[in-house]
Amino acid sequence: MAYLAKSHKRETSEDPTSTNSSEEFKHSTVNKPVFFTAAGLIIAFVLWAWVAPGQAETVIFGSMDWIAENLGWYYILTAGIIVLFVVIVALSRVGNTRLGPDHSRPKYRMFTWASMLFAAGIGVDLMFFSIAGPATNYLTPPEAEPLSDEAARMAAIWTMFHYGIPGWAMYALMGVALGLFAYRYHLPLSIRSAIAPIFGKRIHGATGNAVDVTATLGTIFGIATSLGIGVVFLNYGLSELFGLPTNSAVQVALIALAVLITVLSTVSGVDKGIRRLSELNVLLAVGLLLWILITGKTAELLGQLVQNIGDFFSRFPGMLFNNFAYTEGAPAYPAEQWLGDWTLFFWAWWMAWAPFVGLFLARISRGRTLREFIFGVLIIPFGFILLFVSIFGNAALSAFRDGDDAFLQEAVELPESGFFNLLSQFPGGTFLIAVAVFVGMLFYITSADSGSLVMANMTSHASLQDSDGAPWLRIFWAVVTGALTLVMLFIDGVYTLQAAAVLIGLPFSVVMYLLMASVLKALRAESRSLDSRMQSVALASRGITAVTDQLDWKERLAGRMAFPGPDQARTFVEEVGTPAVETVALELRELGADVSLSKGESAEDGMPFVDVTIKFPEQEDFKYQLCPVMHAVPTWAAHQDNDDESFYAVEVFTARGTRGVNVMDFTEDQVIADVVSSYETHLTYMAMGGTEGTSFTGVEAHAPTEWDGTGSVDSELTDNEADSN
Repeated sequence: MAYLAKSHKRETSEDPTSTNSSEEFKHSTVNKPVFFTAAGLIIAFVLWAWVAPGQAETVIFGSMDWIAENLGWYYILTAGIIVLFVVIVALSRVGNTRLGPDHSRPKYRMFTWASMLFAAGIGVDLMFFSIAGPATNYLTPPEAEPLSDEAARMAAIWTMFHYGIPGWAMYALMGVALGLFAYRYHLPLSIRSAIAPIFGKRIHGATGNAVDVTATLGTIFGIATSLGIGVVFLNYGLSELFGLPTNSAVQVALIALAVLITVLSTVSGVDKGIRRLSELNVLLAVGLLLWILITGKTAELLGQLVQNIGDFFSRFPGMLFNNFAYTEGAPAYPAEQWLGDWTLFFWAWWMAWAPFVGLFLARISRGRTLREFIFGVLIIPFGFILLFVSIFGNAALSAFRDGDDAFLQEAVELPESGFFNLLSQFPGGTFLIAVAVFVGMLFYITSADSGSLVMANMTSHASLQDSDGAPWLRIFWAVVTGALTLVMLFIDGVYTLQAAAVLIGLPFSVVMYLLMASVLKALRAESRSLDSRMQSVALASRGITAVTDQLDWKERLAGRMAFPGPDQARTFVEEVGTPAVETVALELRELGADVSLSKGESAEDGMPFVDVTIKFPEQEDFKYQLCPVMHAVPTWAAHQDNDDESFYAVEVFTARGTRGVNVMDFTEDQVIADVVSSYETHLTYMAMGGTEGTSFTGVEAHAPTEWDGTGSVDSELTDNEADSN
């Protein structure tokens, strides 16, 4: 893991969901190989589907049928492996590893973070499938008899399964990969950075470009599928409200609206307003749920909810790997076809959305442990989805089982109608439909707007500042996504989009395996780091004991009772810490080590720091940094001055964060001893790794200026360090 020689002593106070606000914003430059390849392939596909829709339909559905027949097991196995992988990571000893340096802590408190995860689980497609899914599973179940009690029992369960833990495990995997390599290992926030442990410098060439092109193609097809579902859903709702026809003209207008809103938000900067409206949407969606629960058969719905929870978790392991190898299904709807139309589609669709949602989840979760992140992502959004599908799905099933065959048939044959037809049966039906249209419209627009932003970022050169792609690039992808959605709807509506999603999921599944391999390699390095610390206790304690033994006991007590200010911390770094670190660096340079030394002042607080980095071929760099860190004076401090609420400690930082050791009591010789002990610990860590390298060679944004061995540092390096600190 080749880390940057820069200060990471404190986490930024900026919003992780925003770009760098501490300096003038600069857009990323276009990654021409990725942009032109991805754009060329999508435009060619759009033109082909427009000019020869019949041929496109034959190829798309023929390919989907072939995949369902021959590779259905592969999709099922992949989803199962991803679930097991993220759960094992969360439960393992490396589950305490943070998405950021060891000293980082979450910016958002648990309730706020949970609310954001909760919001990430809602979209217009959930409204679409909350009725269409249970209706299809009741009329044409994959294993039970149609219209039977067992079919009714499993109808909502299958929908929860398709919207549940397997999909969120894919998001969690992407979030773990992006969060680890961007926030803990200080690499640019991109998918190619997340596979750096496997491919090294090759991520800057064709290999990295291929991964980014695949991710871009998957994302655009995933977003087009959501937009297509939103278009037909909203078209039906507007027809119910205003009598508008359900035809291509209205759907074209809705797609044009999404593109227009994206353009306006890009050039006028109203993104934050759209985000706030989407947060209001969450409350409105919850309001609809509560209204159905309260005005419907409340006791029955709550009883079904309880049983749904038990059935889901008791049957989940079997459902996860069920590819209906021994099941024929209903005569009119073979299990193989059901598998392709539902499970395979959803798994491919989740994979396509993984870069988009995984990026968002990582950015709001910086500082959390892997265990917190994974279980939060798996449980919190799914908790709401389970409630939503159970309440709405069982409310519809109640009508189906009471003999409303027309409602059932239309929900299956015209799935966009189900949600609105259900609302019309409850008090205030027209108002509820209006609210549903508004909610769906905002989710639809937000998906289009955010999707164009993500694709612009994916086709630009990633940076350490998470800067966005150029506005024109964002507008371009909005237009292309709208065109793709339109031509697919013209072929055979939502079903064509579903089939295309299954196709694009096949190559992107390879990326998911690469991410697992990359994360596994990084976490094995984390595990070795833990082992090396344990095995190096004797070495470390020897150095610390030597330090403390040289201190008079009165001096030691005085040091623990003192709460020094910034001037004392500055003096220590400049007069004690820097000469000590320079002395060790010079000696290591004489011994042939590849040493880089940097020092300067933090742009954040103006405090000085000194940093030595030693590079190792195909291994993790050694880093030792002394930085003053401000702390609050504890309430138990003796002789506390009420006017002095903070004090400074000079702490030791490695590439993974602070060691939590204050060295302000040390002499120059004692600091030297501590650097040497830390270096010995790092050597032990590398020895435990054997011949397996853990370097992310070639992915850093810049390399530190070479030190000439005289104690001086290039002024340009000092300036850069001060800017990045």
